Amino acid sequence: MTGGDADVGYKLICEEHGPNDLVEYAALADESAFDFAMISDHFHPWTSAQGESPLVWNVIGAIARATDDLPLGTAITCPTTRVHPAIVAQAAATSATMLPGRFFLGVGTGEKLNEHVVGARWPEHEVRLAKLEEAIEVIWTLWEGGAKSHHGEHFTVENARLYTLPDEPPEIPVAADGPKAARLAGEKGDGLVAVRPSEDLIDAFESAGGEGKPRYGELTVCYAEDEAVELAHEIWPIEGLPGELMWVLPTPAHFEQAVQSVTKEDIAESMVCGSDPDEHVAEIRSYVDAGFDHVAVHQVGPNQEGFVEFYEEAVLPVLEG
Repeated sequence: MTGGDADVGYKLICEEHGPNDLVEYAALADESAFDFAMISDHFHPWTSAQGESPLVWNVIGAIARATDDLPLGTAITCPTTRVHPAIVAQAAATSATMLPGRFFLGVGTGEKLNEHVVGARWPEHEVRLAKLEEAIEVIWTLWEGGAKSHHGEHFTVENARLYTLPDEPPEIPVAADGPKAARLAGEKGDGLVAVRPSEDLIDAFESAGGEGKPRYGELTVCYAEDEAVELAHEIWPIEGLPGELMWVLPTPAHFEQAVQSVTKEDIAESMVCGSDPDEHVAEIRSYVDAGFDHVAVHQVGPNQEGFVEFYEEAVLPVLEG
């Protein structure tokens, strides 16, 4: 573990980088001291300034050929609305076959930003959780092999069989931002994914059966020698938005309106900006102290090579000590 009590990973952000760059950065992470990688699954970027949003499954296929040892998981795929869970099961099974023993399928309830594009209604959170629970059941059923049918409250599968299956099915950690989703992750998932160092989420997860399962934390930083706050404010102002807006705004244009109220001071307070390794170490340790055993770091901006070098030289060795 590069982080002592936790594995430290590298977050590939499809909203910021094109497919070829993402493959290059995954290869860079594979050769680095990072322990694993996670990759986002979006239809839209949050704002137009981020500028990209390739289909994650194409990128994963290319990453499989460009890396040797890097464990990789989605963070987060929504298997309920934009894509039927049977198709997610097939995509993930193919990815796990191409990345044997090193792929996991992170799932969650999703955001309206990405899911409403097929014209489906965006229901309240309780319904989204129920759909996610049923989707996980569909995925696991198809991964068993053989012809399967499912006639549930939210999804129908008729006479479906996945012919390409990995030797071992991938794990399915579940994303949570509140106790109900954390309990679902503990009961039905193979792990927890969260974007804040919350002991309450860990407690809810473990109380529902999550003890001993991996706990993935994600954090956003902007490493730069100069003007890190300005860069983060330009590219990732959503870090300063309050909670519910992230799940219910429908388009990048709406997010661009919402972030008009986010100041540079808000960004400086909400994420680590700059090149002080102690600040980066402290933020990672806050997740470890809360109970996370995997921490994936998202570097805002184009300087991914410099970020990886900075972490290898100044951050990860301190965490190991």
